[in-house]
Order: sequence, then structure tokens, then C-alpha cells
Amino acid sequence: MSARRSYGSYNDGCASSHALDLVGERWALIIVRELLLGAKRFVDIQHDIPGIGPGPLTQRLQDLEEAGIVRRRSLPAPAHVSVYELTEWGSGLEAVNTALSQWAIQSPRLPLEADMSPDTLVLAMRAHARPLAPGSPGRNVSLTLSDSRTPSRAAVEYVAALTSEEASIVKVATVRGSAVDALDAQASCTTRTWKSLIMGGVLLDSTDLSIIGSADAVQELVDATKLQLP
Repeated sequence: MSARRSYGSYNDGCASSHALDLVGERWALIIVRELLLGAKRFVDIQHDIPGIGPGPLTQRLQDLEEAGIVRRRSLPAPAHVSVYELTEWGSGLEAVNTALSQWAIQSPRLPLEADMSPDTLVLAMRAHARPLAPGSPGRNVSLTLSDSRTPSRAAVEYVAALTSEEASIVKVATVRGSAVDALDAQASCTTRTWKSLIMGGVLLDSTDLSIIGSADAVQELVDATKLQLP
């Protein structure tokens, strides 16, 4: 099968067309999405993207490497495994992911019942995060999510820092050389439970969410990051 012709080969000099030449192939932006919060092994990327086989994943990763969007590196001992991560330029695609998310939640066909990986769920929170009300005290909340699709996998921890100026959520594994400020609360649950809070309108006290510390701080995190669905 012949390779797809680029838009540039049709004498189209538009930057948006060139962007689609780089990330417009099937699975490309989904792979980028799964790397936005940090490096992952091949097997972890494949797990977090249901439906992709090893062949297509290998090809897309090669394409993204050649484009300068993704790079591969080896972790030092004792790990001795290869991981894929976004380049600095590739990380700029979070703005694209955010814009697509903010646009797509208005779709009447949004698959609200479908599951999401921990990273995908947190990226949705980051895309729709809002600052606290003016004058509100800052909040630091730890959120630990286990993947509802495969409960046997290790849970993933994130930390949200909420202020009246911004709301940020980071993956703990990607925080290097900096201690997390004192936590107001620690929350843990499955991705399905947390999704029901930020996308399903379910009330906090009607879930199996485990909370250590301030339930009010967890509620503020929900309020600051839930999607404004139509």
C-alpha cells in the first residue's frame, strides 16, 4: 500500500495542514495524549490505549520520533528499560488536547459511559480547571486513581494545587526535586468513580471515594475541575 500523500505535496502551505501531516494519522494524537503527563514504557502506552495493536503503535511512535515530537530513552539501572516521552516541542500539544476537549464536550454524542485511563481523566481535569473564588484559601489535594478497567494495576497518584489564581494538577512521578506542600486531603478511588464526580454530576457523599483529611477540600477540587457539560 502506498504511503498517504502529505498536504504539503499538494502545494498547501498552511501550518494547520502541516500539523495534520505530523499528527493527523490514526492514533497519533492519542499516543501524544498518553505521554503528556510523563514518560511511559511501550507496554504501558499499549495498555492505556484500548484497541491499538503493537504494529500500529510501533509505526506511530516511529513517525512521531522522526517528526521530533517523541523521543526514546533508556532508564538507568536498576530499571534498564526504554521509555517514550514527549520532546519540549511535543509537550506543546497539550494546548491542542485542551482545545479539542473543550470543543468536544458540547457534542451530543460524547461517550459519557466509556472508561478513561487515570492520565486521560486527569488531563480532562487540567483542560477544564478553574481557579477558586477570589479570597479563597489555597488547597493541596492528593488524588490516587486506580484504573477501573484493570484493578490489578498499580494506582497512580496526582497532586492538585488550587488557588484563587490557578488550578494545577500534576502526576507525582513527574515532580522532580520538589516536595509537595502540606496536603489538605488525600482522596482515592477508581477512575470510574472519579469520572462520575467530574462528568456525571454524582454527589461526593454518594460514592465509595476514600478521603483522609478535609472533605471540603476534595469537594473544591471537584468543583474546580468538573466538566461543564451541556
